[in-house]
Amino acid sequence: MAEQVISLQVNGAEHRILTADHRTLLEVLREDMAMVGTKHGCDLGECGACTVLLDGRPVLACLVLAVQVDGRTITTIEGMAEDGTPHPLQTAFSEKGAAQCGYCTPAMLLTARALLDEVQAPDPDDIRQALAGNLCRCTGYNKIIEAVEAVAGAQD
Repeated sequence: MAEQVISLQVNGAEHRILTADHRTLLEVLREDMAMVGTKHGCDLGECGACTVLLDGRPVLACLVLAVQVDGRTITTIEGMAEDGTPHPLQTAFSEKGAAQCGYCTPAMLLTARALLDEVQAPDPDDIRQALAGNLCRCTGYNKIIEAVEAVAGAQD
């Protein structure tokens, strides 16, 4: 079992971590960095609960080896608010009741953020497609889509 030091920028801060070659980004974030907002779900890339942003794009942290992201930029839910102010998506999720048990919420928020960073005025189908890899067992998705639409409409 080989180990190596990797450098990551996580939520704007530089980190150097010694990790085994076989460990996933999810394991390093949760176990070594205490970024427990990134959820451990299926470990198969099926549920989306472990979604983080890698250089601004959603990835499933359970499927990415930590050594593969050496030198890259990671955003977790802990880094979504700026200077203690919730991101507009976080506010909209709260106001629209889009978060129930909360397990899928971090991944939904980060995925929606990536969509809005790329598409200024997504339609409901764009939003559904972007969020398709994130499973929610509580909300039925309608309130989540409404929250993303509200923020997209405010950006116009």
